[in-house]
Amino acid sequence: MRLWSIHPKYLDSKGLIALWREALLAQKVLSGKTKGYRNHPQLERFKSRKDPLKTIGFYLGEIRKESKNRGYNFDSKKVLKPCFHTNKINITSGQIEFEFRHLQKKLRQRDLIQHKSLLKLKKIKAHSLFKIVVGKKADWER
Repeated sequence: MRLWSIHPKYLDSKGLIALWREALLAQKVLSGKTKGYRNHPQLERFKSRKDPLKTIGFYLGEIRKESKNRGYNFDSKKVLKPCFHTNKINITSGQIEFEFRHLQKKLRQRDLIQHKSLLKLKKIKAHSLFKIVVGKKADWER
């Protein structure tokens, strides 16, 4: 399960669609409707929130916004608890840099144009659920 902390605008179409599916799976896990993935480390940041389903609802909503910007039509009815505002979760600058490098490796193979366009980027934005704080890569991301 990969729930990117970087802004979804950096993802290619395959990556954006995969993120939507992974986040829907995360929502299913958080709602107790699966047997697997319940202890997946990337879910800890959602589980630690007062209302994990609202938090993943916000996360999904932001992915859907990006999909609409690209002319896709991700089904908003799949979001169990839509949420339009939530407190941000801290994410370290090291984690953001790690994810961005990981994405660049994927893009080099899948979408060279997107890869090259991101080479010029000076500041990496996080998904709007997250607030970047100075620090190393997260322990849960191995």
